Amino acid sequence: MNTLRIDSDRLGARIGELAQIGALEGGGVCRLALTEDDRKGRDLVCRWMQELGLEISVDRIGNVVGIRKGDEQGDPVMTGSHIDTVATGGAYDGNLGVLAGLEVVQTLNDTGISTKRPIAVAFFTNEEGARFAPDMMGSGVHQGALDLDEMLAVEGIDGKTVNDQLSAIGYAGDAAVGGFRAHSYVELHIEQGPVLEQEDLLIGAVTGVQGISWTEYTISGTSNHAGTTPMQFRHDPGYVAAQISVEARRLAAEIGKGQVATIGQINLNPNLINVIPRQAVITVDLRNIDEALLQQAEQKLQSYIDEIATAEGVQVESRTLARFEPVAFDPEMIELVEQTAQALGFSCRQMPSGAGHDAQMFAPNCPTSMIFIPSRGGISHNIREYTEPEQLAAGANLLLQVMLHRST
Repeated sequence: MNTLRIDSDRLGARIGELAQIGALEGGGVCRLALTEDDRKGRDLVCRWMQELGLEISVDRIGNVVGIRKGDEQGDPVMTGSHIDTVATGGAYDGNLGVLAGLEVVQTLNDTGISTKRPIAVAFFTNEEGARFAPDMMGSGVHQGALDLDEMLAVEGIDGKTVNDQLSAIGYAGDAAVGGFRAHSYVELHIEQGPVLEQEDLLIGAVTGVQGISWTEYTISGTSNHAGTTPMQFRHDPGYVAAQISVEARRLAAEIGKGQVATIGQINLNPNLINVIPRQAVITVDLRNIDEALLQQAEQKLQSYIDEIATAEGVQVESRTLARFEPVAFDPEMIELVEQTAQALGFSCRQMPSGAGHDAQMFAPNCPTSMIFIPSRGGISHNIREYTEPEQLAAGANLLLQVMLHRST
């Protein structure tokens, strides 16, 4: 079984076919969670699962799990990811992890290999958090980190709820959430960053996931005429939003040690060229692999916001959109990924993940690890996202061998 390999052409064909649903000009994909395009993508992947003979279940949050029976009863060795995308996404983010899992199953089917433990392939609802916050919603509910009823009630950026949209696309399943625990979980993913490419490496054995802090600030001031209102008499939410943006960047540089900060959204109202806005809504994304440093960034930014709001005479309300502590993966699973990669002749290094992933929700409950392969130019969440076919195949073959090791 050490010489067993997946069919790279078949994997590439499935990735390409799924990418046609919600396709954007230039090669990207827009398949926001629980939209009609998400339904079409789900239907396609479920059809592939059925063709592979998997036992499919859909739970109340819309997670889809396909199980290949093992020779014995027991918790499955699990893989998967997500098929929802951001609005300007690519063909590989999330999708690779799901379709590589199907390729593992098909390779085992084609060669008649049975495993002691069952093997499960899953795709989880709303991993991206682009339409509904928080991200990793489906896997969080599946693993007990997020409350089902609270998540069903979440309103998206369009005002529609998770519950209503699950029903609208026909994926409000009846399986119990968290109806089983995985024996172990391993997820294949593109790196979404530049490290592997810059170091000319093929595989990242992921050690853990950065902590994530998403906060939305609503800044309320006084709308007034842009020409007749002297600067010293202004209460300008737009100015405060801009200052927060600059301070977040400065603070990340000051803290260093992997701290990152991103202003993803700034919305002004009334958003007119000659009117001081009455309101600004701004989002701040802070991340760090070190929880203490992440808390330091949160506290320092909040102190600054309090000071600038007082100085400008505006009111600020905050709302937490997502907050996850850093997650460390299982040392034995990390070592298994690294040693298996080396046995396959793949260059490899251990590395943390800068992005959130469904795997982090499994880590507290079962041995968990991730496999990274390069992203060309370090680009992701972008229509130019790309990974070479040979790199895709290497990642899938490594996933196959790791899952065989855990399941036989």
